[in-house]
Amino acid sequence: MKYVRALTFAAMAGVTIITATGCSVARDQQTVGSYVDDAGITTAVKAKFAEDKTVAATSISVETLNGTVQLSGFAKSQAEKDRAESIARSSKGVREVRNSIVVRP
Repeated sequence: MKYVRALTFAAMAGVTIITATGCSVARDQQTVGSYVDDAGITTAVKAKFAEDKTVAATSISVETLNGTVQLSGFAKSQAEKDRAESIARSSKGVREVRNSIVVRP
């Protein structure tokens, strides 16, 4: 099992290196570097949601494009919606947060 994980990691690293030699990826001609940065921001925000007891991480979706975080999904209260936005804003690399979370009791 450890070997499979190591081989998978090595293969992904190789694909990343090969892909990095290209100039852009499909999402609006976004560079590979900014795509990777956006993926890191999304992961960081989701991880902070999972750590926070007041935010239902499974009910809120996070997408990032060029440093702009889009939050969508459902919250049980306005306080949860506000907390999710606050967490996203405080994450490294976030330029803007668009909060489309719907409060639904």
